[in-house]
Amino acid sequence: MIKKEDIKKLAELARIEVNEKETKSLAKDIEAILEYVKQVRDVSVQDTVRKDDALVNVFREDANSHESGIYTDALLSAVPERDGQYVKVKKIL
Repeated sequence: MIKKEDIKKLAELARIEVNEKETKSLAKDIEAILEYVKQVRDVSVQDTVRKDDALVNVFREDANSHESGIYTDALLSAVPERDGQYVKVKKIL
């Protein structure tokens, strides 16, 4: 469990100000991040495919290709906002 003092120390190191509400929110977020990192760390290397002690990618053969654009309308009907044949997304820069 992340303590309030830990959040305040991290905020001090990052040179940011956090209020009490943000401290609680950040504690939850940091705990979630640490739990995810723990899951990644616990993944066994034995679960990966090896060939001559080197990791290799495993690909499937594209045996049954389909006609181009056959699923476009079905996929675009599931998006919240679109512009013609393009998916509209929030500007991030």
